Amino acid sequence: MKKLQKIFDKTFWKFIMVGIVNTLFGTAVMFSFYNLLHFSYWVSSAANYIFGSILSYFLNKHFTFQNKSRSWKTVLKFVVNISVCYLVAYGVAKPAVSWLLADASTSIQENGAMLVGMGLFVILNYFGQRFFAFKKGE
Repeated sequence: MKKLQKIFDKTFWKFIMVGIVNTLFGTAVMFSFYNLLHFSYWVSSAANYIFGSILSYFLNKHFTFQNKSRSWKTVLKFVVNISVCYLVAYGVAKPAVSWLLADASTSIQENGAMLVGMGLFVILNYFGQRFFAFKKGE
C-alpha cells in the first residue's frame, strides 16, 4: 500500500494535469497531420511526440518534477525516454489494433492504433520521466 501511495502522490497528479494539456495539444497535432495534411501514420504520430515533447519537457521539468538540473544529461535522458516510450507504444499499438480491427479500413485501423498508442505512451512515459529522466537526486 505504501508503494502505491508513493507512486500516486502529488507528483503523479501534477503529471496528469500536464499530461492533459500536452495530450490535447499533441492529439490536435497528430490527427491534423494524419486527417487534414494526409501524412502517414508514423509521420503523424511522430509529429505529436516531437512537438508535444518540447512542451512536455519544460512543463514536467519545472512544474511536475521541479528538476533544477541545467545539465545536457537531463535533456538526453528525456529524449531517450520519449524515444523508447514512443517506439514501444506505437510499435505495439499498430499491429495489435490492425489485428483486432482486421476487417476495418486502414484509416480506422490507424486512427485506432494512434489512440491506443497514446494510452500506452502515457503509462510508459510517466514511469520513465519519474524514475529515469527527472529522477530525484540527479
